[in-house]
Amino acid sequence: MNTLACAKIFQQALDEQIAVESTTGWMEANAGQVQYNGGDEIKIPMMSTDGLGDYDRKEGYVDGAVTLTYQTLKLTQDRGRAFMLDAMDVNESNFIANATAVMRDFQKYQVIPEIDSYRYSKIASEAIAQERASGGYIPEAATVLSILLDDIARVQDVVGDIPLVITMAATVATMMAKSAEVSKMLDVTDFKQGNISTKVRSIDGYPILRVPSGRLKTAYVFNDGKTTGQTAGGAVAASDAKNINWIICPRNVPIGVAKTDVMRIFDPMTNQTANAWRIDYRKFHDLFMLQNQWDTVWVNVREAIS
Repeated sequence: MNTLACAKIFQQALDEQIAVESTTGWMEANAGQVQYNGGDEIKIPMMSTDGLGDYDRKEGYVDGAVTLTYQTLKLTQDRGRAFMLDAMDVNESNFIANATAVMRDFQKYQVIPEIDSYRYSKIASEAIAQERASGGYIPEAATVLSILLDDIARVQDVVGDIPLVITMAATVATMMAKSAEVSKMLDVTDFKQGNISTKVRSIDGYPILRVPSGRLKTAYVFNDGKTTGQTAGGAVAASDAKNINWIICPRNVPIGVAKTDVMRIFDPMTNQTANAWRIDYRKFHDLFMLQNQWDTVWVNVREAIS
């Protein structure tokens, strides 16, 4: 078996799974022009143009310039794990099937929740720092619609009528859906993420994405997987973490980048530590927003933030 070719197939499939199954997968579409050549760096294209000038009936048009540069950014989240599949349980003929099942489950239940948690917490913490957040609101059926509409208006006042995405804690979304008064204001719309389109609730045409509340905290500890008490790895809410009710932002603003670096697969005869197949998995990821776009975001937090 060509383990190099197999690793490349795994790498592509795992990146596609993130884009489709993650609740933040829609942010991956904003990274369409990002250049990635392995490692922990990406290059994001930055385009600028001159503004309008006066048209002169003799001289004609004023020349303008288009400038395209690339900003190099570092993916701060460098995470990984190694897995062993015993040779007695897995032979060459069924290695791909078994390894695929293991890696898909690993991403579904471990990697994806961590990436979502990181992205939401980064948006929330920075929004709080940029004074684009409000705190101290405990959602109630009688007031949730009014507060949500006010927060939408805060964003619309900056960006105008462009597509927004509302990311909402599942508990709050359920409260809204169960309220007869609020549900009258909700509609159903199509929301496309990757190559999958789903039906979601919406308000004023803006999709409301339900997210497990465990992923909507303002801060997390990302366990190193080796220190006592952290060997299970993954992400856990920080002791001072606050609960996010919802995040409102334009669909094209957050840039989510998640890249599976070159995977390494060793067959049992090559693996020096055990008679087993070994899969080395390494994921670089991060969330970026241009500095001048933070005023297009609004975050509503359950606890006081000042």
